Amino acid sequence: GEVTRLSTPEHTHYMRGGKPGDFPDFTSGMDGIPHPVPFNFYDPFRLSKNMSEEKKESRLRAEINNGRAAMLGIFGFLSAQCAEGSVPLLNGVVPAYDGEPMAPFVTNYMGEAFNM
Repeated sequence: GEVTRLSTPEHTHYMRGGKPGDFPDFTSGMDGIPHPVPFNFYDPFRLSKNMSEEKKESRLRAEINNGRAAMLGIFGFLSAQCAEGSVPLLNGVVPAYDGEPMAPFVTNYMGEAFNM
């Protein structure tokens, strides 16, 4: 995928033995990754450059946990729409959905134009 291309000589992707949550800068050095927006993933305005390593690590951990909570929330809404009563707090909050929730993954819309 796209993230696996973010391996440079200085940064190894975490699936290949690198540090989780560590991304290369888009613009630094000869090995910078060309990007139309010159902002980095975690700290786009470089506000953490004077922070201690412990504080950076705790904030990165909080960022990862926030992402996990967001994914759980989205799946909660999806579950509440597809299986009535599965999430009691969302009863009557979200409308029922009787379609196929995995429809985007069933048909290869990108490949249709190329007969794939």
